[in-house]
Amino acid sequence: MRFGILGPVEIHTDDGTPLDPGGPRPRALLTLLLLDAGRPVPVERLLDGLYGVEPPAGAVSALQSQISRLRRRLAPHAGVDAVPAGYVLAVAPDAVDAHRFARLAAEGRTALTAGDHPRAAALLRDALALWRGPALPDLPDAHADRARLEERRLTVVQDRIEAELGTGGGPELVPELRALLRGHPLDERLYGQLMRALYAAGRPAEALAVFEDARRTLADELGADPSPELSALHLDLLRDGTEPPARPRLPAQLTRFVGREAELARIDRALSDSRLVTLTGPGGVGKTRLALEAARARTGSVAVHARSGPRPGAVPDVCLVELAPVADGSRIPYAVLAALGVRDGFRSPATDALDRLLEALADREVLLVLDNCEHLVEAAARTVALLLGACPDVRVLATSRESLGVTGEVLVPVPPLPVEPAVRLLLDRARAVRPDFDGHARVPEICRALDGLPLAIELAAARLRTLSVDELADRLHDRFRLLARGDRAKAPRHRTLRAVVEWSWELLDAKERDLASRLTVFAGGATLDAVAAVCGVPYPEDPLASLVEKSFLEVSDGRYRMLETIRAFAAEALTGPREPRELRAAHAAYFLRLAEQAEPLLRGGDQLPWLERLAAEQENLDAALRCLTETAPRDALRLTAALTWFRRLRGLHGDRVPGARALLAAAGAEPPPGLAEEYALCVMNAVSGRGDDPEDAGLIARAGALMASLDGPLRLPFTVILWSLTGGPRLNVDTRVRVQLDREPWGLALLDLGLAYQDLLAGRAAAAETGFTRAWKGFRETGDRWGMANCLDPLGGFAYGRGEYARALALLDEGLVHVRELDAPEETADLLRSRAAVLLAQGASREAAAHFTRSGELARTAGATDKVAGALRGLGDVARLAGDAARARVHYENALEACAATWFSVGETARILIGLGRASLAEGDPDTAGDWLAQARAQALDPPDPLLLADVAYALAAAAPRPERAAELLGAAAALRGAPLHGDPDVARTTEHTRACLSAEAYATAYERGHGLRSAAVSER
Repeated sequence: MRFGILGPVEIHTDDGTPLDPGGPRPRALLTLLLLDAGRPVPVERLLDGLYGVEPPAGAVSALQSQISRLRRRLAPHAGVDAVPAGYVLAVAPDAVDAHRFARLAAEGRTALTAGDHPRAAALLRDALALWRGPALPDLPDAHADRARLEERRLTVVQDRIEAELGTGGGPELVPELRALLRGHPLDERLYGQLMRALYAAGRPAEALAVFEDARRTLADELGADPSPELSALHLDLLRDGTEPPARPRLPAQLTRFVGREAELARIDRALSDSRLVTLTGPGGVGKTRLALEAARARTGSVAVHARSGPRPGAVPDVCLVELAPVADGSRIPYAVLAALGVRDGFRSPATDALDRLLEALADREVLLVLDNCEHLVEAAARTVALLLGACPDVRVLATSRESLGVTGEVLVPVPPLPVEPAVRLLLDRARAVRPDFDGHARVPEICRALDGLPLAIELAAARLRTLSVDELADRLHDRFRLLARGDRAKAPRHRTLRAVVEWSWELLDAKERDLASRLTVFAGGATLDAVAAVCGVPYPEDPLASLVEKSFLEVSDGRYRMLETIRAFAAEALTGPREPRELRAAHAAYFLRLAEQAEPLLRGGDQLPWLERLAAEQENLDAALRCLTETAPRDALRLTAALTWFRRLRGLHGDRVPGARALLAAAGAEPPPGLAEEYALCVMNAVSGRGDDPEDAGLIARAGALMASLDGPLRLPFTVILWSLTGGPRLNVDTRVRVQLDREPWGLALLDLGLAYQDLLAGRAAAAETGFTRAWKGFRETGDRWGMANCLDPLGGFAYGRGEYARALALLDEGLVHVRELDAPEETADLLRSRAAVLLAQGASREAAAHFTRSGELARTAGATDKVAGALRGLGDVARLAGDAARARVHYENALEACAATWFSVGETARILIGLGRASLAEGDPDTAGDWLAQARAQALDPPDPLLLADVAYALAAAAPRPERAAELLGAAAALRGAPLHGDPDVARTTEHTRACLSAEAYATAYERGHGLRSAAVSER
């Protein structure tokens, strides 16, 4: 678990699920324990923190009660243990933000002391990011602890500023330091840091004025003079005069640098260990700017930094060499000499120029930034090798779209920006042209569409001067035309997005361009096998490796992927109508073969790797389906059928509907010969499940007719599932089903599962439990996690019904392990909802509510609206059993609204109506309760549903005016279910009350009478 006390108390489980910490007193208790996480906290300390120095009578008992409730709230993730010295919260200190803050602050201070300023700055920024507001707000009397934390926070802020000053920061720190001094006008360290920041920004006169402000303030407030350290810094500035300090030979930047903390730290480490570091990456990814920031952090030339001595690995000078304008590799020595300011010998032959360069750098300690080496990579490599061999104090930081290939070179790939820093960059640049711009919901979408390329993002931000965010996002399909107006001061190849990509394209040879253009047929990257099969290029390993080296492709875990911007450019090179059509056909054929190869392997021990493989190919499979729908509907039906089980496991309901409807339109009104099952599955895939969809009713009827018309051996597993779960017990022994399954363990287990569900729905509980157990063993033999989970859920329900809560949780937890391995959101939602019901019966209402909430989120993700309604109903049950009937009604009404959005939620609707009836009973309104329950009974009787009728009977028993009638209904409910429901808290309460109102003989008589009447007992008015 993760806990937060640097701001309002927060609790999150390891998967990020938030937990409610409770009211003011539970929050205060948890805060006290978290302050000493993992260590005993004396009872006296807890009492003082909760009640003050004079706790009321009974405070110890109240504390014990609070501890017990806290244990239940945190279980099973963390515990509160009683020890002789008091109580201890059994969590690692690093799970608490205050302790993690202290650790990061200490590591940052250590790095700062060692002179590793980039690492120190990163660590200290991470530490400060943990603060969400004032510390310990839930512990009002913790003045000493709060003051200690706030003081530590100020120290860490100052350490972070110190680290950023050490990496070349200055101008951007001035406003922050002035604001800090307004709150801490006697802090001499802040005065010194502000003086250094102003001096580094080229404002020495202002830096000297700050010292005078400090001297005056200290004299007025404390009657003291500035410290020797601050006075010494003042003297250093005076000795340097009022002119700005010498600046490194790097261009000043006009915009703020955003993100890249990890890359900066990696470059800094690499330059400490190696004399040649090359930044590689595609055009527009920001290699030049990153190199300049890294070089600026390495330089030790700013005089004011010298007070604490030069940092390890720092260089006294840094020099930028721009190679983009250089067209001839032999001119590289001249470019370096010009950047160094060495003017003589420029008209000499190239050999003399190189000798002059080696002479100029022989005894010089310098960091050369060689920018844009890719078009001269071989000449650049030769020059760098000679320089590093002859000049031991020279370091080189190069940028290139491919490595230089020199021995000792350390590569630092520069990836596109992740979404969060990409959004920050776009917001920062957009506000330069629209100062009132405060973001938009589609900004992350724009950043993803532009692949996180900083150049593309900056060009897009400039467009926001005249376009709205929606207009910009909607036009990105034509990105090269849209992003064609850049900075006029930049080189032409950096002014537009097309120019940047075109520069890279021109560096490819003919074979590389041909393969790159063919690779655009892949929508989501490709494996080597797919490239070989689809692109028609023999032995593609070498050109693929070359495209990776030249930053035209990314490779990860064996998959080759193009950025969408590069893919769009390369696709333009795939000219002529025939070649793209042939490529799309080859692509579709390959992924049809892959899907049909994977389909049988998704039903056994190999299902996890094959699920992952299909998930990785999701975009390609969708593209193949679209292509086949247009060109070969028969093959598209085959692909749809092969993917149905995969999509069912991964909860991709909403994604399949538009494609399935388009395929039905292309395939025609009747199934093609030999593809009746595939066609029937396509019809089922076309059902949206939304209650307001006018097409659904016709599609459902059509699917039923198609299923009934199948007259040959069934071939597809999902067809068998629909058949066995909806057709009744007879179809589980149907010859066609048995022939299809061929008595294989998985098929037999599936039939056992279907028969068990039929027994369950018919009220044959014992037979159903036996069937689910047999099916579970069969699925376990094959290793099919889906099958095991779908058996463990009802088996957990049987244990819950008997009141065997520990057994129920064990079964459900085993099922959760399986569905989480599958990454199956709908099945996970089912099991979480079942687990929540058990927790609620145990009295763990907060944990149950968290489970119901998470279940609803997963069901919504999977498009399972009826299960969203089930989760909302569960939240209503939590509120009702806690005595909050009004809040319960809100949840039930929201659940009814969700049910209205789907056509297959009759059973769920009836159970929600039961919840509303029970809520009305809790409020003392039996008439309204009767109306709700009458509606539920009508739904359960049309057509008769034994399990649903049992739920209605239990609720009617709670509302019965006579105990004899209540006993009859309890007997009828048990008969309809096939077993009593002792574990349900509502049923247990009704049973206990009814028994108390009748003699044992009268109760037994009425119970047996209802048991014999079954549905008739429920139907009585």
